[in-house]
Amino acid sequence: MTKVFIKNMVCGRCISAVQNIFNDLDIKTKSINLGEVEVESEISEDDLLVLEKSLLETGFERIKDSAHQLIEKIKKLIIVKISELDIDENFLLSEFLISKLHKDYSTLSKTFSQNENITLEQFFILQKIEKVKELLLYNEFTLTEIAGKLGYKSVQHLSSQFRNSTGFTPTEFKKLKVHTRKPLDKV
Repeated sequence: MTKVFIKNMVCGRCISAVQNIFNDLDIKTKSINLGEVEVESEISEDDLLVLEKSLLETGFERIKDSAHQLIEKIKKLIIVKISELDIDENFLLSEFLISKLHKDYSTLSKTFSQNENITLEQFFILQKIEKVKELLLYNEFTLTEIAGKLGYKSVQHLSSQFRNSTGFTPTEFKKLKVHTRKPLDKV
């Protein structure tokens, strides 16, 4: 069995799109998860080139080295954690990643920063801000509820971080006619 690691898979639709690519190329898969496809047998070099081209055309990319595989695992864990809307105000990103990846946090942090030109904490904050934008536009939760679901100690803390990141308060953002949001794989 072989695993193929894929960059930019951030949601269920991504899994479906990647499944379609593998099906179209008649590459049998055993399982597909965010960032990772397990195939039933070895893929020839020629088929790998065709696969990489197909992935790129759809906005994905095959990851070849272990550092980038680790980075994609980190991103996936953070994105999924935020999407659950169940972050305790005492949540520590370092403890969370250590428990999930069984690696020293300084190693994780250094690898991430060197390859992404942003710290893990900054990435985490930017992902939370994108989730706040989404939740504000859906208008399902109050700002107090959003703050609680994303681990902010107060609405003021959320608002301050939101303003530092976007230049707007959450209320000002909601009033904008054009709402600029980034795809999660571009944050």
